[in-house]
Amino acid sequence: MDFAALRDSMVASLQHDTKGVVEAEPVGRAMRSVPRHAFLDEGHRSYMDQAFEHRGTTVLAPSMAGRLLESLAIESDDSVLVVGAGVGYTVAVLAEIVGPKRVHAVDITRSLVIDARRNLHNAGYDAVLVDCRDGASGLPEYAPYDRILVEAAAVRPPDALVRQLAPGGRLVMPTGTGDQRLLAFEAGRAVRDFGDVGFAPLLVEGEQADAIERNRTRREDVERASKAAERRRGWEREWIDWESQDY
Repeated sequence: MDFAALRDSMVASLQHDTKGVVEAEPVGRAMRSVPRHAFLDEGHRSYMDQAFEHRGTTVLAPSMAGRLLESLAIESDDSVLVVGAGVGYTVAVLAEIVGPKRVHAVDITRSLVIDARRNLHNAGYDAVLVDCRDGASGLPEYAPYDRILVEAAAVRPPDALVRQLAPGGRLVMPTGTGDQRLLAFEAGRAVRDFGDVGFAPLLVEGEQADAIERNRTRREDVERASKAAERRRGWEREWIDWESQDY
């Protein structure tokens, strides 16, 4: 199967006036080079303009990935942080533009970090650093970053990410809860609106797909109920214990 031809066709459709989400340079050129099928078990379907599900997360459709990448206004010497590495595809496109050693990525889901590392290695971008972190905390060890891309929604950019942005840098992320907008932030304020989007929320520890208990409220309720039971004394404790026995 000629995957190079499929990539050319995919990018041509994204550049066509009917979509117009990708420019020839540098994003279009990079998307023509990155083997998208190395990041998905979908063969030729990897180059269709559709999203896929993987380990509880959404692998963005090429048109949405293109919108995100173009909104960054990336330059060849930029240092980049991606929050929400996923399977690693958008990370690889950025690595194609600025070089793998200038791209860092984090994801809160450990199984996705493992997958992204493997996929990036197989695609020839193994110099990218991918770490398992809470995305809202970023990766301060390698800050500042000229560009930060957040592939998850929040009401506003997390303070830690804003602090990790270099002077003159740009942070792009979906903002809002119900109705979301893709916004670019510079110097702590929104400077560009790239339209409607629909992304999953930025997760915190305990909410990731491979956590032992994803729903924090449920987990906390169970813990509180257990502590309350331990505080009971006398006949009340004996009565509740008797009721809970299975005869």
